[in-house]
Amino acid sequence: MGAVMNAVADEAAGACLVRRLGRVEYGPTRDAMRAFSAARDAATADELWLLEHAPIYTLGQGAPESHGPRTGNGIPLLKVERGGDVTYHGPGQLVLYTLVDIGRRRISVKRFVELLEQTAIDLLGEVGIEGVRKPGAPGVYAAGAKIAALGIRVARGRTSHGLALNVDMDLAPFEAIDPCGQAGLKVTQLRDLGVDDSLDAVGTRLAEILQEHLARG
Repeated sequence: MGAVMNAVADEAAGACLVRRLGRVEYGPTRDAMRAFSAARDAATADELWLLEHAPIYTLGQGAPESHGPRTGNGIPLLKVERGGDVTYHGPGQLVLYTLVDIGRRRISVKRFVELLEQTAIDLLGEVGIEGVRKPGAPGVYAAGAKIAALGIRVARGRTSHGLALNVDMDLAPFEAIDPCGQAGLKVTQLRDLGVDDSLDAVGTRLAEILQEHLARG
């Protein structure tokens, strides 16, 4: 997995290995996820990767190419194997990749999606923000705008990809797309809602909350 995995790792008690990767390019990180998933077996510990990406648009496996950016702003577009539609990743956005054996944990795909959403909702609640779901539109919303996007892949009962939470980033690139394929959808972030916690602090707490949910199933 090369340089992508040159990260500080710590073992959460009885739960997942948490890796903090810093700012990384999307392609090598996706390759590392694929390699991890291909190599793991029934005894492999689950892992959560905390990171931020260099600017990139990604299209989910079922999204049409027409949902890519409408204007040329120099940001690359990549078709990927996760679910969901189009989104933007960039510096200041916290990405939580979930390499979790939900089959071993006896958690359904639907329930895992609910746990990811609830993890973001709980974190927002801790800083005084009401996070909500929208029927038929996976992700988490706050103050009438999307603050967390969700897109996972499940193969042989094991997940990859995960959750992206807008913390303190340039939101302008979202204007070139219909985020998650929804025309007119507004996006927001923690900074604009009055939260100035660091990306590292937010990531640490997000991983802790998700592990608490996974432990309960």
